[in-house]
Amino acid sequence: MRALIRPLILWIDRLNHAVYRLASWLTLAMVLVGAFNALARYFDRAVAWRLSSNALVEAQWYLFSIVFLFAAPWALRLGSHVRVDVLYGRFEKRTRAWIDLVGGLAFLLPFTAFAIWISLPSVRDSIAVWEISPDPGGLPRWPIKSTIPIAFSLLFLQGVAEVLRRYLFLFQGVPASELGLFDDEEADA
Repeated sequence: MRALIRPLILWIDRLNHAVYRLASWLTLAMVLVGAFNALARYFDRAVAWRLSSNALVEAQWYLFSIVFLFAAPWALRLGSHVRVDVLYGRFEKRTRAWIDLVGGLAFLLPFTAFAIWISLPSVRDSIAVWEISPDPGGLPRWPIKSTIPIAFSLLFLQGVAEVLRRYLFLFQGVPASELGLFDDEEADA
């Protein structure tokens, strides 16, 4: 069983790390577009031609959305996601693993599956009509809507990898250090 699970976990981690690296570069693009928009609006008053546009403003929004959605799976992998650490951090490793396992199976995986399922009709309808922004000079909307089920699919996969890590730790006796679990604790020591 371990021989099948570990390559799957590694493949999911590599995929989401690559997506995260793309998202980090898109962060730079988002900042540059945002800075240009701010300067362009300022200089629009000083020059006769318009430098800013609805397309650039929407591009900044789209980039922010993509960065947020595509960085989430890697944040989950690193344990940087939002959770209530008041009690969690005080528990022993096995208790934390159980909390993560139950939380992943009961909440994370069902929620991400629901998000994929509920977003697909909207994406399908948007692509069917080649939806565009109602603002003059705006961007097409169907590409950004298409990122929603893709991002939640990546989050679902990372959730599967995290559940499998906890399974290997709790039921197969694989040491936490081999699985990259509780790295925050080892880094503090």
